Amino acid sequence: MMPGQIPDPSLAAGSLPCLGPLAGISATTLTDQLKLADFRQLGTMLSPLHFLGRLGKRPLAIKTEMDEDDERRKRRREKNKVAAARCRNKKKERTDFLQRESERLEVVNSDLKAQIEELRMERQQLMVMLNLHRPTCIVRTDSVKTPESEANPLLEELSTDAK
Repeated sequence: MMPGQIPDPSLAAGSLPCLGPLAGISATTLTDQLKLADFRQLGTMLSPLHFLGRLGKRPLAIKTEMDEDDERRKRRREKNKVAAARCRNKKKERTDFLQRESERLEVVNSDLKAQIEELRMERQQLMVMLNLHRPTCIVRTDSVKTPESEANPLLEELSTDAK
């Protein structure tokens, strides 16, 4: 026998395991056929699914389980995709709401600051009017209690400006 050749099972001590459709072919014939074979045909002939088909229903169950797993995975991915889109939309709506609320509060804040400034100006004008009126008022100044920090400095300021 030549090196690299598969011994003939009828001549060897052991024989090749049963290979389904290849069981009746001798090893030398098989080797010669493999040398001359079209490998595309050989691939379909020696496909593992071909051999498993004769062993029972187990390969179909595996294939069915794999299909079920794939379907389950697809459904889970689709649900996750929908949930992610819903989450992104909800987050965008929340961000838009907070942006609008922030702009509204900024307007309210600036309005309140303007109102504070107007009230300060009005207070200052009233203080000036009160201090201008005080010297000519008939009511005793002792009966009207005015904070000292507000009464005298404005009157003094006005009298200094008039000079």
